[in-house]
Amino acid sequence: MLNVALPKGRLGEKVYAMFEKAGYECPSIKENNRKLIFENEEKQVRYFWVKPSDVSIYVERGAADIGVAGKDILLEYSPDIYELLDLDMGKCRMAVAGKKDFYDDNTRTLKVATKFVNIAKNHYASKCRDIDIIKLNGSIEIAPILGLSDVIVDIVETGTTLKENDLEVIETIVPISARLIANKSSFKFKTKEIENVVESMKAQVKSND
Repeated sequence: MLNVALPKGRLGEKVYAMFEKAGYECPSIKENNRKLIFENEEKQVRYFWVKPSDVSIYVERGAADIGVAGKDILLEYSPDIYELLDLDMGKCRMAVAGKKDFYDDNTRTLKVATKFVNIAKNHYASKCRDIDIIKLNGSIEIAPILGLSDVIVDIVETGTTLKENDLEVIETIVPISARLIANKSSFKFKTKEIENVVESMKAQVKSND
């Protein structure tokens, strides 16, 4: 049986539709209930809904053979998995943002508020810029407004929240999208099944271009 970790929410529903098109349907997943695990014995597939940021953990630890995770999570936590395919959905970018009049003159340590600590550290290390990381878990846009930080590193989709708080993107660090990932040992033992999924999804991504 192929175990698939799906991210809860809109993205997960879109991803499930791709699995369905690939011939791995599981009708019970569409029933309106609070179940988290669904299987189709005939198709030899089992799906479970998990928090998006946890998908890579389920896959890395082998509870799931494959799953779908955002590139932001993969960059932040560097799980020991195979990244098989860019699904070209859930697209946004990781960016540095700050107040509209902000100018970094490099004379002092830059205060950076973010929940993506490793991405921020790696980005500024590549510029040899000395930073002070302030780890926050939500409403990060407030940090520069209240003077807690100079800039923030966060996911930007449309930029509306930034604009509404008089902030703007200073630079893009990396584009983000959903990726199909696999557990390394599952890939070894279920190569054929996983490659079938990859090929079908690759064709679907191409046809959407």
